[in-house]
Amino acid sequence: MSGEEETVIEESMEVGLYSKRGITLVRGRGSRVWDDSGREYIDCVGGHGVASVGHCNPRVAAAITRQVNTLITCPESFSNDVRTEYLARLRNVTPDGVDRFFLCNSGTEAVEAAIKFARLATGRSRIVATRRGFHGRTMGALAATWGKGHRRGVEHLVGPCDHVSFEDPRELEEALDESTAALIIEVVQGEGGVHPAEREFVAEAARLCRERGVLFIADEIQTGFGRTGSWFAVDHYDVVPDMVCMAKAMAGGVPMGAVGLGDRVENLPAMSHGSTFGGNPLACAAALATLEEMQEGDLPGRSRVAGHRFMEGLGDLDSPLVREVRGMGLMVGVQMRVRVTPILRRLQERGVLALPAGATVLRFLPPLVIEDGDLDLVVDALGEALGEMVQT
Repeated sequence: MSGEEETVIEESMEVGLYSKRGITLVRGRGSRVWDDSGREYIDCVGGHGVASVGHCNPRVAAAITRQVNTLITCPESFSNDVRTEYLARLRNVTPDGVDRFFLCNSGTEAVEAAIKFARLATGRSRIVATRRGFHGRTMGALAATWGKGHRRGVEHLVGPCDHVSFEDPRELEEALDESTAALIIEVVQGEGGVHPAEREFVAEAARLCRERGVLFIADEIQTGFGRTGSWFAVDHYDVVPDMVCMAKAMAGGVPMGAVGLGDRVENLPAMSHGSTFGGNPLACAAALATLEEMQEGDLPGRSRVAGHRFMEGLGDLDSPLVREVRGMGLMVGVQMRVRVTPILRRLQERGVLALPAGATVLRFLPPLVIEDGDLDLVVDALGEALGEMVQT
């Protein structure tokens, strides 16, 4: 059965929310994946930034195997040895002062929890987010997400939530008032086009939040765990948020999310929130192995160096279709002068999988273990694809 035939069968049993790529992936190792016909691809999708330590990382796979034969589930009303060890290691890499954690199962769950915690801690209800920001698709997280396409048909969201410019501190100053519980931002916007914030904007946001009793929530779901060349993107900006939302790369491919809390997040009543699967030993074992792999291999440092080299290579492409290359670490966007769907298709034909970030931005989120040679092949493939488009 071909990949296209399997796509048709799979789509017939789904609800139609995803646009399929026409191939069936069956195996992965490191920064490479293979389809059912044996064709090999350089994976710059990485499960939407999940596979940071590589597909089927041996340390993570071994940890999962051990734990699945030991204890899979344990609710947080009971302590657990693996969870305790993981939390102790996690607090060593999160921003200073962020040293308490609510464990959950995904990024959107982390955002939902952070919004709830902000309202409980401050007694206020209003949330402020930024234009182009993306924070998830459940109703509270979606209220903070910018973009009519994401919100169409479900406009009666959990509010109030207002959106301000990602670049204008004056607009932010007007928005953060006595009714505001929290400001939530991605300091490097992902789905919105891979836009790093200006240092002045982030510094002013942190200052205004402190001054006005507003909690500063950093959405690090895509940027966390080394993606931008530091453990967390806020590390580049010398600010400490009150809450950090994390997920994606956290557990090497096993679903996991968390909210890290600082000392200004208080007054959270017992039993005011919870998660059946949050902090389960299987996910914690995978996350612990992932964290050890990142630390021993200095994957944040690897991301910083490799990302700089990769962006230089992309910037050297001599194509009239390229408007700008931007990003941080191995979170890279290429702003095009045309729509990116045909480029993604041409890249796939050349054995490279990549992502869009809006209609005209190519996004690359490869595993942080990717070799320089593979990144060079990605640059070459994009150059060939763009050259073919210019000629046609």
